[in-house]
Amino acid sequence: MKDSAPNKPPQTVVSLAQLLTEQPATPAAGWIEPGLLPPQGILFVGGEPKVGKSLLVANLALSLAAGKDRAGFTVPAARRVLICQFELPVPQFVARLAAMRRVLGSAADQNLLVDTRAAGHLLSAPQGLNHFLTAARQASAEVIVLDPLYSAHDQDENDTRSMAALCQSLLRLRDTSKAALIVVHHVRKSISRDEIGRAFRGSSALHAVGDSYLLVARPSAHLPAAVELRFQFRYAASLAPRLLQLEPHSLWFSESGPAPGPAPAGRKVEPRHVTQALAAIGETARYNQLREQIMQLTDCSKRTAQLAIGAACQQGCLVSVDGHYRLPE
Repeated sequence: MKDSAPNKPPQTVVSLAQLLTEQPATPAAGWIEPGLLPPQGILFVGGEPKVGKSLLVANLALSLAAGKDRAGFTVPAARRVLICQFELPVPQFVARLAAMRRVLGSAADQNLLVDTRAAGHLLSAPQGLNHFLTAARQASAEVIVLDPLYSAHDQDENDTRSMAALCQSLLRLRDTSKAALIVVHHVRKSISRDEIGRAFRGSSALHAVGDSYLLVARPSAHLPAAVELRFQFRYAASLAPRLLQLEPHSLWFSESGPAPGPAPAGRKVEPRHVTQALAAIGETARYNQLREQIMQLTDCSKRTAQLAIGAACQQGCLVSVDGHYRLPE
């Protein structure tokens, strides 16, 4: 009796004809559309501290687990979501999820899972990476949330080699678990409006592994419940910036329209931009407040904003009283 032939290893080099036969002709739909989270992709969500990144990501996690469209994003199907968060004690995090759950009911209950022992485990250490891989297997996770990234590693974020090593751990977590990753991370202190993927700390390494980048910014210091979302995608056309509004009782963000665009390139800031900036603040504003709001609205320099305020006053579009600026009566 002849011995059975040994199992052949899978073929690694294939022809184009084989690829076209074995692979789908069109890419699979994203898990958050349009283009925000590709299957087994890596989405980085960034912004300054306390801007609402974690609330927004929790909204996305619940939407994915429930298969519900929220905040202007489409979720084609429910997914198994594992949340690994490192900042809030578990009781406080559960209270946050419970508040959000009232909007969805029980739709996400079976698909949303929380790693209650995530704190203290580091992706940059073999034992820590194994912890997250084990948690992903136990959860049968299709999406893994890491919030925030800096609590899951001990690398120098200013060192390219250290961050490259951390990115390899992220890729191993993704490839071994076959899950998509949503990674919450901080941005550098000084960034321009057009910087998105490269705004993240350790950007040169992170920009090489991410598929999508979502920057959460505060459009105005005087609109604490509003955030502006800016996008950059590797495999899809980026979306136009949009505004979201936070409902403080439900802790859900809802879409509130497109974000105001900057002034056209090469065109000076006009008095109407000044009055728009003042309207976003309120009835009156101090000089520095108004100048900063003009800079955010139009993406102009400090000098240009100063000149615009002066021009608006000269043309009677703006009135200065006791160091405060208001519209003329």
